[in-house]
Parts: sequence; C-alpha cells; structure tokens
Amino acid sequence: MEKTLKKLSENILDKLSIDFLRNQMLKNAYGNDDTVIAKLDPRVLIAWYLFFGLVPWFSGNVIFLAGCFIIVAVTTILAKVAGLVLFLFLLGVFSQTGYMFLVSLFFGGNAETIIPLLVLTFKVSTVSLASITVFSGLDPDKLSNGLMWFGCPDRLSFSISYAYRILPMLMEEFQNVLLSYRLRGKAPSTDDFMGKIKYLIYQVEVIMHAFYPLMLNTAKKSRTTVEALEMRGYRYAVTNKEVRKMKLSALKITYDDLLFLAISFLWMTIVAAVMSYV
Repeated sequence: MEKTLKKLSENILDKLSIDFLRNQMLKNAYGNDDTVIAKLDPRVLIAWYLFFGLVPWFSGNVIFLAGCFIIVAVTTILAKVAGLVLFLFLLGVFSQTGYMFLVSLFFGGNAETIIPLLVLTFKVSTVSLASITVFSGLDPDKLSNGLMWFGCPDRLSFSISYAYRILPMLMEEFQNVLLSYRLRGKAPSTDDFMGKIKYLIYQVEVIMHAFYPLMLNTAKKSRTTVEALEMRGYRYAVTNKEVRKMKLSALKITYDDLLFLAISFLWMTIVAAVMSYV
C-alpha cells in the first residue's frame, strides 16, 4: 500500500510539472501538422466551425445534438489534440452540467430532469469540441490566413497567430520566475505522502506569487516585439494589398477539403432522416 501511494504521488508530481505543461501546450500548438485536420484548407474548417459552433445552440432535439456531438468528437480524435486540452475539456463540461446532474439525482430527479441536462451537455460538448478541433488542429499561420480571407481585421488575425507564438516564451518566463522563488525559499520534504501533499500546496503558493512578475516581464518582451515589428515595416505590410494577396495565395481548396465537407453533409443528412423517422 505504501509503495502504491508513493508511486501515485510521484506520478502526480510529474504530471503537474512545468515542463509537462509546456510540452503539452507546444504539442497542441505546433505538434499536429501531420494530421488529417491540419492538412485541410482553413477556410473550409472555419465554415465547418461556424455551423457546429452556432447551430447546436438553436436546437433542443436530442438526436440532432447527439449527431453533431459524434461528428465533432471524431474530428477531435483526427486532430490528435493534446491530452491536457482534453482533460480541461472534460473538467469544463463537468463543471457546467455534471454537478447539476448529480444534484438532481440527490434531490430525487427523474427522466424529466435528466433530458434537459443531457441537451445542455450535448450543446456545450459539441461547441467546445468544434472549437478544440479548429483552434488546436490548425497551424497558427494557416488559421490567421483563413480568418483574413473571411474579412477578419488583419491585426486581429495576426494577434491570434502571435498568441500561439508567445506560448513558448510565456512558459519559459514562467519557469524562470518559479525557479527564482524556489531559490529564495525552502520547499517541504517529499519523503512521505503527506510531504508530497505539502509540496503541491507549496507549488500552488509559488505560482500565485509568480503571477505579477510574469505579467510584468511578458509586457516588457511584448513591447520589444512590437518595436521590432514596426522597424521591419509591419504597419505598412498590414495595409498593403499586394502583401495580403501574397499571403492568401497559398490557400487552395483540394479534393480532401471537398471530401471532408461531403462526409459532414452526408452525416448530418442521415441525422436529419433519423429525426424525421422518429
């Protein structure tokens, strides 16, 4: 029993390490270039997302919502999303609807209570997975170009791309601040299980203290980045039509894009047929 608790506590510490979180974030942003979803045209995925991200909110049919959930779940699997993102998704869904389901059962709820909760769960899950598929499965530059093609302001599309690129710098800065705090403090002993619990509490306290220095240092580096962009002619490039045309020239609709749309349309047609039959 003691060995099991020791191994479990070591695994928890490994999973909560900064290196693990940084690797998961980098994998999610840049490690999915070889997937089926990443090879699709961003315009196709954005149009697909507009349907599965908006339409479920206006429907209360369980069959329709279940059909939407199944197809977005399949695309999420094809996108090979990082495990950390999926864990946060499950945690978010439970925090939105799961606890209400448990409370309803505790106070004597029946099928009439479960069905509305099921509808809400399908809606939240479908929209969340569709967002994860698009924003985690696409390369940041492709996503930025796709938004630009749809008329999104150039600065907004660039900001989305830059947000992905700043992740490594943000995590590295976060780790440096944490190390500086640890060098000036004394961490609790991790010899036993309770010691590891105290160590986790100590980690949380250090993270809370590191928040403001992290924001200050990140703001300084962001200012340096802005000055570098201005020196390289970013403001001119944003408003120049030739530069815009050059960036969007790489976007091409391929056979895979049409096949992806056809499969999605066929699946939703089957779902609609089942709805009319039932």
